[in-house]
Amino acid sequence: MGGITNLNLIMKTLIVVRHAKSGWDDASLSDFERTLTDRGKSDAVTMVGRLIQKSIRIDAFVSSSARRAEQTAKIFMNEYKAKEESLLLVRSLYEGSVKDLYATINNINDKSDVVALFAHNPGVTDFINSTECSPVYNMPTCAVFGLAVEASDWKEFREAKKEFLFFDYPKNIPSINE
Repeated sequence: MGGITNLNLIMKTLIVVRHAKSGWDDASLSDFERTLTDRGKSDAVTMVGRLIQKSIRIDAFVSSSARRAEQTAKIFMNEYKAKEESLLLVRSLYEGSVKDLYATINNINDKSDVVALFAHNPGVTDFINSTECSPVYNMPTCAVFGLAVEASDWKEFREAKKEFLFFDYPKNIPSINE
């Protein structure tokens, strides 16, 4: 039958985003409260534009509740014209470990097939490398990493077969062929 082995194969797509550039300009703010710089805001618009050019739609946005990550997520949401209720803030993603990222993914609503997850280093770099999709030395600020998994629900993510889709960051110069 033409090589089709599983008609029920379902794919989920995870886009991991490190928050955009933030500043230390206001000494009265805690690390958790730090905000994006002008460059960070501009980089976020650039990176979401590149996702849109790839015709990637996003069903849900999951973000660390730290201000800089939430601001990055909201810039992406604004460009996608997403509703406020499509954003889930997760405190454990702030300073989150690989274990915290997997736990967050396990709790994503299965109705969402394409999810953008906004968090911090070193957790996002460690997490990406734990997927064994494509090694990344470092996720720069506002970097995006996409991977697809053969899974019908997010609880299957850790053990599911994964496929590398893309890795991009603000200072990356896209090739003419992209």
